[in-house]
Amino acid sequence: MPYLNFGGCLATLLAAIAVSVSAQAQAPAQIFPSKPVKWIVGYPAGGGSDFLARTVAAQMSVQLGQPVIIDNRAGAGAIVGAEVAARSSGDGYTLFTADNGVLIYNPALYKKLPYDPVRDFAPLGLMARTPLLIVAAPNAGIRNAQELIDMLKKNPGKLSYGSPGNGSPHHLAMELFKSRTAAFVVHVPYRGAAPAMQDAMGGQIPLIVVDTSTGMSAIKAGKLVPLVTFSKQRVSQLPDVPTMIELGYKDVEAYAWQGMVVPAGTPGDIRQKLSLEMQAAVNHPSVRKKLEEASWESVPSDAGLLSAYIVSETKKWHALIRERGISLEQ
Repeated sequence: MPYLNFGGCLATLLAAIAVSVSAQAQAPAQIFPSKPVKWIVGYPAGGGSDFLARTVAAQMSVQLGQPVIIDNRAGAGAIVGAEVAARSSGDGYTLFTADNGVLIYNPALYKKLPYDPVRDFAPLGLMARTPLLIVAAPNAGIRNAQELIDMLKKNPGKLSYGSPGNGSPHHLAMELFKSRTAAFVVHVPYRGAAPAMQDAMGGQIPLIVVDTSTGMSAIKAGKLVPLVTFSKQRVSQLPDVPTMIELGYKDVEAYAWQGMVVPAGTPGDIRQKLSLEMQAAVNHPSVRKKLEEASWESVPSDAGLLSAYIVSETKKWHALIRERGISLEQ
């Protein structure tokens, strides 16, 4: 029988294991992302939120070297999409467009939600915002903001205005207007901005609140008359339209804004990478140009700024919702 050197074999085996372990320890971690990234949008394809997401996603796909695929999960004011995103794996491969409706308004408008904006999501940063305007139908006979305020005060309840729906930024901006001006105007909620605009342009409703990304082309064509903006400064494309702040209502400021979040369990290093890539994409010259042409204001920020903004917006709008007694519970 040949002699077997078990001691030598064992030593050789241990040495091989040591080399393998050392090589694994020195090997770099798997590069993120290594597969396509899904971006959930809680609104239908073709709308303003979808346009923003697809524009930014196209640039992020180039930067990340992986496709960023839009997944439209529309319904219930983005609650459907928020629930899907909240229940997704926190591995960095799910992004979600979170706006002021999802993060700020819904928790105050509903007693129960299938998601918690604080517990279920980790913010990555702001992307863009679109100013809100009060506009009149051409046949309404209202030419400016002061005429509007005077008419509403002299004829409370006589005029009505349309919005894309109950609990929308447009609806709540007008509630802020009503609170601060002591004017009264009847709310007519529509199922989206398009039918509200159609009725205003056709003279079926005298006023609507519209965002610039949706209404600018109709305004420029003279089909809607801009009266006042809720933005902090005048809209560059409408230099003759005053702000509510200019009219003496110092805290009447409102936007429809969009941020990016991920499921709360997403690792910090992946969140940081995605935040930086999102900011770079929104800041890319071609993206900024497309957003500007569509009347979006690029406001890319990091997670810290979005977190602070959520706190201040929550304080402001939850107080207004309580004051006005607004609820969307059935």
